[in-house]
Amino acid sequence: MTTPYSEDRLQKLADLRAAGVDPYPASPPSQRECAAEVLATFDAREGETVTVCGRVLGRRGYGKLAFLDLDDISGRIQAVMEKALLDEDSFSLLKQMNLGDFIEVTGELKKTQKGQPSVYGTRMRILSKALLDPPAKWHGMNDVELRARMRYVDLFANEGIRPHFLKRSAILSSIRATLTKNAYTEVETPVLHPVYGGANARPFHTHHNTLDMGLYLRIAPELYLKRLLVGGMERVFELARVFRNEGISNRHNPEFTMLEFYEAYADYSIMADRTEQLVVDAACAAGCEQEDGTIQTTFRDETFNLTPPFNRIRYADAFLEHVGIEATNREALAERIHSEGIDISGEGDYFWWKAVNNLFERFVEPQLRGPVFVTHYPAAICPLAKPSPEDPTWAERFEFFLGGMELANAFSELNDPELQLENFKRQVEDSDDESPNEIDHDYVRALAYGMPPAGGCGIGIDRLVMILLGSDSIRDVLLFPLMRPDED
Repeated sequence: MTTPYSEDRLQKLADLRAAGVDPYPASPPSQRECAAEVLATFDAREGETVTVCGRVLGRRGYGKLAFLDLDDISGRIQAVMEKALLDEDSFSLLKQMNLGDFIEVTGELKKTQKGQPSVYGTRMRILSKALLDPPAKWHGMNDVELRARMRYVDLFANEGIRPHFLKRSAILSSIRATLTKNAYTEVETPVLHPVYGGANARPFHTHHNTLDMGLYLRIAPELYLKRLLVGGMERVFELARVFRNEGISNRHNPEFTMLEFYEAYADYSIMADRTEQLVVDAACAAGCEQEDGTIQTTFRDETFNLTPPFNRIRYADAFLEHVGIEATNREALAERIHSEGIDISGEGDYFWWKAVNNLFERFVEPQLRGPVFVTHYPAAICPLAKPSPEDPTWAERFEFFLGGMELANAFSELNDPELQLENFKRQVEDSDDESPNEIDHDYVRALAYGMPPAGGCGIGIDRLVMILLGSDSIRDVLLFPLMRPDED
């Protein structure tokens, strides 16, 4: 796809080069200061000479006096370009400048007659010539799809977008800090998997030419992280990019960020404690802490109190409350499953409990406004979790819900290699489109060397960021979400 450049901009580019001016110089600015830094110290430094750089996003006045709005990562500052103060070469550059250009201005800090702190330029340099017009000042860039497709424009054209993504970065930094404070080690595990596992999802396929072998982009890092527990790394985490070849919606993107963390000598209950701490710390990093000490966020016009502790309820209790039937009442549930048009596509506990869980997802999950931990899921649909010693029908597992969305999934990790192999075999036999269709024998072998009792958890970072920043769609928290091809 090509975009035509305006004749005016191309002519100005040619004029610069004809005058011996490089419109894309290699030498960096010297002693540059950020706009916010200059403005914060302006009163104490008035009269000093500074150098500022940025994109020109506003221009008022021509002739012998022009006022420019320079935009950088920290904010905006006004540069006053007066012919009487500028050297001749710098003033002539004003004629070749367009909105969107990056420039460097050196000058004296001084207030205008209206009292606006400004840099009165004595020297100017063009750092990068823009060949396309930025969006109109008063209309910005309003089309949601266009904004996601052209994030590089959205970031400078729409106020508040850059701070939004800087908050996402602060949330990630907070997560790393919280886990590091709790003695976790950050690790990196493979993205290309010979056998996919750790979740139920459709994978992306690829092929390695040299080894002539099929591979999958990972749907979860879980099984590799637990191999590290076998090796004696007792607390590990990974902020992993994972890939699932599934639909796109306001809460799904095929490529997303998953935090997974595992702790030896822990269980699902300790993982709930860790998750609560991570969410609270991330909320504070996102600016959700209130003056009275409470922590709250507003998401889709609903305010959520994130002040700990979070509620914990059992799956069976939530099921009874919102479905109106005991989760173990097979006769009544069979009628309800049939009346809801839910297909039980095979025989055995896996398919039965999958159908029951479809009822849970349909009628219970939307009511889980949260923050709340739902514990003790049906063991038949939890092949990587330990069955509860109280009743093996249920697994030591929780899912964490907030805003009617599942944000986290955790287990007391199954470390019995023989039972794990049985579960894998059953999973392959009962395989549907989203279940792993091959046994990861190397993982079973790793367990056979001994894995300590452990808890593990996965948190969907993009959904967490959505809620903490009050964003309606996952697209709003991804810098470059997957889009359909642009039609020229």
